[in-house]
Amino acid sequence: MEMLKKYDLSVDADIVANAVKKIKTQALNADENQVNKSVFTLIDLTTLTELDNEAKVKDMCQKVNGFKAQYADMNNVAAICVYPSMVPYVKKHLQTKNVGIASVGGGFPASQTFTEIKVQECAMAVKAGATEIDIVIPVGEFVAGNDELLFNETKQIKQAIGEAHLKVILETGDLTPEQIRRASILAMEAGADFIKTSTGKVAVSATHEAMYIMCSAIKDYHEQTGRMVGIKPAGGIREPKDAAVYYEIVNQVLGSDWTNNEWFRIGASSLANSLLQEIYKKEESYF
Repeated sequence: MEMLKKYDLSVDADIVANAVKKIKTQALNADENQVNKSVFTLIDLTTLTELDNEAKVKDMCQKVNGFKAQYADMNNVAAICVYPSMVPYVKKHLQTKNVGIASVGGGFPASQTFTEIKVQECAMAVKAGATEIDIVIPVGEFVAGNDELLFNETKQIKQAIGEAHLKVILETGDLTPEQIRRASILAMEAGADFIKTSTGKVAVSATHEAMYIMCSAIKDYHEQTGRMVGIKPAGGIREPKDAAVYYEIVNQVLGSDWTNNEWFRIGASSLANSLLQEIYKKEESYF
């Protein structure tokens, strides 16, 4: 596509590996408690199972609603993320301000349905109360060379959801480094507000290397356009030390303007209790 010609689409795997190695060392030297508290505020608290229902979603919302009463010195999670049909329940039971209502959409997690259905599903989720939508690129078509479908679907969905934030999942575990960079740029050029690594539903989810490539693409896109785009690693991030590396990648590649939940999210519900345990140095199972 013509728009890609202004970008260098190559990726040097050795440069990426060496950069990530250096960042891991830097993450170990950071203020652990401060980073853990910051990372907590980036979490999209998520439930995406076949057993989801109003009672389960209500319980999650009540925990978020009561969080500040239990942890007065902490800021809350960034959002609650659910399937489209669960969005009305979040809207009904979530009382805490400044916590977003996120919905997966667009045929999540495989993105194997008609474009019209993807667009309609996302629009319906926003109408039901979602303020953020997480979609998956058509991975199979993209790896076969169909850049146009990725671009056009993303653009149509963004137009359909208006002011709601659109997070575009690349499913990086299925892509080569060059494909990760290419998909990142295509999604951003199509209007993505965030790019996201993974659904957490395939064998390989978020990796530090994929995160570095995506952040580098965001940096280059920002230099070309002046528009900030957010980043979200997701899938398999369970330990605070691992999350700290993702935080440091953003800090090093994109800078401190991105190290807040307006521009940086982490999809890792199981991480929440682990962070609380590290911060308070005792067993925690609040979530």
